[in-house]
Amino acid sequence: MPGERLAVRGTSEVGRFPGAAPPTRVELTIHKDGEKKLEEGGCRRWFKKMCPCCCKRQSNTHDVTDKVEFVKPPAPTPTPEPAKLTVENGEAKEMEEMKLSVCSVDLLSSKTDQNRKEHHTELFQGDDMIIRRGQTFQIEMELNRPFSADNDKLYLDLKTGPLPLVSKGTHVIIPLVDHLEDERWEAKIVEQNGNKIKLSVNSPASAVIGLYGLTVTTSTLKGVAANTYNSDKNIVMLFNPWCEEDAVFLDDEEERKEYVLNDIGRIYYGTEKQIGARTWNFGQFHEGVLEACMFILEKSDMPPSGRGDAVNVVRVLSAMINAQDDFGVLVGNWSGDYSDGVSPSAWSSSVEILRKYHSSNGTPVSYGQCWVFSGITTTVLRCLGIPARSVTNFQSAHDTDVSLTTDVYLDEDMEPIDYLNSDSVWNFHVWNDCWMARQDLPPGHGGWQAVDSTPQETSQGTFRCGPASHNAIRSGQVYLKHDTPFVFAEVNSDKIFWQRNPDAGFTQIHCEKKAVGHHISTKAVGSDERADITHLYKYQEGSEEERIAVETASRFGSKPDTYSTALAEDVLVEVKMEGEGPRMGADAKLSIVVKNLSSQPRRTTLHSQVAVMYYTGVLKGTIRKEQIPVELLPNEEKTFDWVLPYQQYQNQLVDQAALMLTLSGRVNETQQVVANQTTFRLRTPDLNITPLGDAIVGKEMAAKITFTNPLPRMLKGVVIRVEGLGLQKGHEVIVGDVGDHSTVTLTEHFVPTQHGPRKLVACLDCKQLTQVHGVADIVVLEN
Repeated sequence: MPGERLAVRGTSEVGRFPGAAPPTRVELTIHKDGEKKLEEGGCRRWFKKMCPCCCKRQSNTHDVTDKVEFVKPPAPTPTPEPAKLTVENGEAKEMEEMKLSVCSVDLLSSKTDQNRKEHHTELFQGDDMIIRRGQTFQIEMELNRPFSADNDKLYLDLKTGPLPLVSKGTHVIIPLVDHLEDERWEAKIVEQNGNKIKLSVNSPASAVIGLYGLTVTTSTLKGVAANTYNSDKNIVMLFNPWCEEDAVFLDDEEERKEYVLNDIGRIYYGTEKQIGARTWNFGQFHEGVLEACMFILEKSDMPPSGRGDAVNVVRVLSAMINAQDDFGVLVGNWSGDYSDGVSPSAWSSSVEILRKYHSSNGTPVSYGQCWVFSGITTTVLRCLGIPARSVTNFQSAHDTDVSLTTDVYLDEDMEPIDYLNSDSVWNFHVWNDCWMARQDLPPGHGGWQAVDSTPQETSQGTFRCGPASHNAIRSGQVYLKHDTPFVFAEVNSDKIFWQRNPDAGFTQIHCEKKAVGHHISTKAVGSDERADITHLYKYQEGSEEERIAVETASRFGSKPDTYSTALAEDVLVEVKMEGEGPRMGADAKLSIVVKNLSSQPRRTTLHSQVAVMYYTGVLKGTIRKEQIPVELLPNEEKTFDWVLPYQQYQNQLVDQAALMLTLSGRVNETQQVVANQTTFRLRTPDLNITPLGDAIVGKEMAAKITFTNPLPRMLKGVVIRVEGLGLQKGHEVIVGDVGDHSTVTLTEHFVPTQHGPRKLVACLDCKQLTQVHGVADIVVLEN
């Protein structure tokens, strides 16, 4: 309302434009339909810049094995003065002049230097030395006198972790050579000008990734004591998808740009018939994110010696992104109560979460659900150099007993037996694909691998999943590691209906073969379009190859004898919806279509039950039950209108506004069982974002954000979160209460700090309405 106060939480993006440090200005108005708009009084305040992530506190882990230390290498220990020489003064002076020492080392690590450009790391903020393994890099040194190849010796030491060992690959001694060879740590002098030399240093494609300290040791061939020089800058080594010898090599430049370098993406949600998309800021190059990723590796207690193996790194990260059993990054919460944290649907970026986790020395951030876990995983993997993408599976099964089927148990009256139905089908589930070779598997199983950081089931005692080969999943080779049975069941398990017998046993009465794994989606390469990658996870539904894969997988499950002779089916039931489906605040309308494919009449009674459902497939409670009598003439098709009034669901909904309609019945004439489960969501409105003014680096511009409450009730405690990489830092705008059918208008003033295509993202969060968000594409010009 016009008299309400506006509060803003967060910090403005001061950014990387020299001299530009204006605060974010926000203007807000809320008005009812037909009511004259009144401008809300704007408030201006300076936001404190967050402390740089260069002050790293040590982890509280008790690991005593190799671990990357987040401190700069210690300052060089002063070399004790040598004992007075007992030779003549002339000889002592000659030996002193002969000693070789390093005066300074330049790692050529600025964003514009050769190293950062050649290693595709120039997008990282700051001037740290960030390089990729399997590729040469350059170092310049200034010595106290000209280097003589005949009389002088020089070598480099790289060390990572508190207990660096040559045998573990965590202490690397790099000699000078005349010719560089691949797959070796070697250095060569490529330029010499007076006291200055330039080295070209080569690293193997299997090198351990992480944080290294650099020491240069010099001596002469005549036995004078060696001198050491410790660089005050660390070297960060990453995976290299541009290097053919690296396990993560990806042979397509456009895909490398998308899956490694793109810091903004799309994550899909909803239902298979109502696919929604939201923009996500991965922000892998944002200030503080690389430090946070290194901190996660340290906190995982994985020895640095294991960090050269991409499979091992991905598996560890899938456990560390969730906080279920190892104090990882994010706490999962599906309860609907987020009062002591942030609602999962309010996040639109990985940056704030990762920086908060790092700055708190590893205190898990609250809260997340599958798309947030996936967004963070994409950020961390891309940051470390592993090609990755977020993937959404619609109608995603959760197999709890390794049967590789999704089991639905019914009683004698065809009613679901809730306490037995532990398997579930999520409306959607978001995980990740990452690209790598799999030398630990038979040939042909490299390429895309599924990895899931959402804590669902344990794997070897820890909540993690993957990496599982796409090829193994598609062919039903569930005996190949890691966690292939679980992913296979998510995308290609059959839904088996069981009915309780009088003797308390169960009989299989129906098998739905196309129930799960629909429209598996990811953002397309080079565009914001949705790419359907279902074919990478499974053969075409109903094909001989797909059936063979299902039967092959089932033989390795807990119910290898599940499949029985198919029942005759001449009556079909399906549920249809018009357009994009029901909208929040209105009656939900669907159509039930029953078809008789036989030349004889058919009669049945459909038992209808609609329940509120978490997107994970867990039912909160039934809203309404009814019975629908059906009589069909030969080859007849009938359509029944199904309506759920707003008043019946308005106080029942949970996150994602999801509902499940279950239909079941038995055909009188043939005893055929017909069954159908359809999930749908109530669509929410978008936040409309309109850029105002020219977008130029260093000059203030604005964007207007509008939202209309679709509900005939007041929204309580509305908060809008706004963020734009290269535009402004993420912050919260506390809007307060918004009346029924009222419109909120919010004007954001900010100063762009990076040129090129940018995205301004906004999310609305309140208890009564979730998954409300919007995005605006803004092309920022150079000043």
